[in-house]
Amino acid sequence: MENVIKNRAEILFLYDVSFANPNGDPVDENKPRIDEETGINIVTDVRLKRTIRDYLAYYKGKEVFIIETRKDNGELRTKKDRIEDFGTNEDIIAKCIDVRLFGATTAVKDKMMILTGPVQFKYGKSLHRVNLMYVKGTTVMPSGEGREQGTFTEKYILPYSLIAFYGIVNENAAINQNIPLTDEDVDLMLEGMWNGTKNLMSGSKMGHMPRLLIEVVYQENNYQIGELEKRIKFVHEMEDEEIRDIQDGKLDITELVAVLKQNQEKIKLIKYIYDDRVTFTCNGEECTLEKSLKGLNIQKLQY
Repeated sequence: MENVIKNRAEILFLYDVSFANPNGDPVDENKPRIDEETGINIVTDVRLKRTIRDYLAYYKGKEVFIIETRKDNGELRTKKDRIEDFGTNEDIIAKCIDVRLFGATTAVKDKMMILTGPVQFKYGKSLHRVNLMYVKGTTVMPSGEGREQGTFTEKYILPYSLIAFYGIVNENAAINQNIPLTDEDVDLMLEGMWNGTKNLMSGSKMGHMPRLLIEVVYQENNYQIGELEKRIKFVHEMEDEEIRDIQDGKLDITELVAVLKQNQEKIKLIKYIYDDRVTFTCNGEECTLEKSLKGLNIQKLQY
């Protein structure tokens, strides 16, 4: 199939959250998800995919299958309604960029589609322990008839969390399932990760900032280094729970740079972008990402 991706790729994405809720758990008072054993903040892959989908739909004008749509009377449309916007499953795949990226599972009467998306992400995890904060406030408007005063509001937030996501672009999943995922689709997804994170501006999400995005594209099929998110550290001189800003520490890329250079012959291209407030360190000294990756084929993304 023409134009389908031919190379495997790995993705490392870091963003941080300041006084916000990166991913609430609906069955636990919408609290940010925290591993009770380690104090590490957890963010689901579904949350990241929602960020990407919303950016592609609302800012890039792309057709997205998994998105909220409403009837003329304001009621939410069902999955069946959404499927009927298209013809065949092939039509959905061809038109909807999120299905080409992440796959889909739909089963409505005589229509069924089960696709494993070529792009998959692990759960995101903070690079440090986090501190859960409970915030209570008031509203000026009464909650119902007969009440004369406003009501209390309450929410849970994290003062700070630096979150790392790891993902993979599996060329075999695209080819074997006849999913026409293109390099352009993947590039748009990367843009959605970076700019979509900036555009999280709701009351609970305000305070998100992308910090580092790297895509490693390989020469060889069926090969990846793996676990790139475990090869980067956030080093600092304070207690984890006291961290409030990206400049309270430095990103140690020593192990990441070393493993990339060890696999230099297998790497076709490294795409990257980082926020200018990030300070990198390598082998115990401050460094730049460009100089650290010298000798590799690199391309800086411009968003």
